[in-house]
Amino acid sequence: MSPDVQQLISRVTDAKTDNDAADALIADYMPFIRSETAKYLKRQPEPEDDELSIAMFAFYEAIQSYSRLRGAFLKYAALQIRSRLIDYYRREKKNRGQISLNTAADDDQTELLDTVADPHDEYSENEVREATREEIRELSAQMTEFGVSMTDIAENAPKQGRTLAICQKAVSYARNHPDVLEDFLRTKRVPLQRLADGADVARKQLERHRKYLVAVLLICTNGYEILRGHIMQVLKGGADA
Repeated sequence: MSPDVQQLISRVTDAKTDNDAADALIADYMPFIRSETAKYLKRQPEPEDDELSIAMFAFYEAIQSYSRLRGAFLKYAALQIRSRLIDYYRREKKNRGQISLNTAADDDQTELLDTVADPHDEYSENEVREATREEIRELSAQMTEFGVSMTDIAENAPKQGRTLAICQKAVSYARNHPDVLEDFLRTKRVPLQRLADGADVARKQLERHRKYLVAVLLICTNGYEILRGHIMQVLKGGADA
C-alpha cells in the first residue's frame, strides 16, 4: 500500500469521529467531488447546483460508512456519489410526474404534458443504465476475489419461492448484524453456520446457494445502490433497501 493511500485511509478514519477533520477532508477533495458530479451532469457543476451539494454529502456518507475491507476509498466514494445523484434524479422525476400532466395549458390546445418535456430525461435514463453497467462490472471484478462468476450466480440462484424465502431470511439477518458482513468481507467466505443459526434456517439449504449469497452479500456491503435496490425487490419480505 502506497504512503498516499495509507495517509488517505488514516484521514478517513480520523474524519469518522472528528468533524473538523471531516470538513478538511471534504475541502481537500472538492476537485474529486466536482469531477464526479461533472460526470453525471456532463458539464462542470456550478456552486448553486443541488447536485454538487448532494455529492458533497454523499462523500461525507462514504467517510462514515467506509472500512478497509471495502477496497479503495475513492472508488467507494465515487459509487456513493453516483448513487445519490441517481436517487436525486429519480425523486425529482417522480415529483414532476405528480403534476396533473393532462391539464390543458394556457392555449387550451396543448396538454401540459407537452409543455414539460425535459431533454435531460433521455440523458439521465442513459446515465442510470451506464451506472448500472458500471456497478455490474465492479461487482463482477470483486466476485472474482471470492472465486465466483456471474455465470455461477445465474446457475446458483434460488428457483423456488421456498428457497428464495430461506435466502431472504439469511440476508436479512446479515444486514441487521454488520459484524457478520464485516467477517464475510474479511474472510471472503460466507458464514453459513452463523447465518443458519441467526436466521433459523437449515445450513444445507444455504450451502446449495452459497455462490448466490456471495453476490447478494457483496451488493449489500459495498455501495452498489442500484443493484441493491433491485435485489431487495427480488428478496421480497426482506429489510428495506
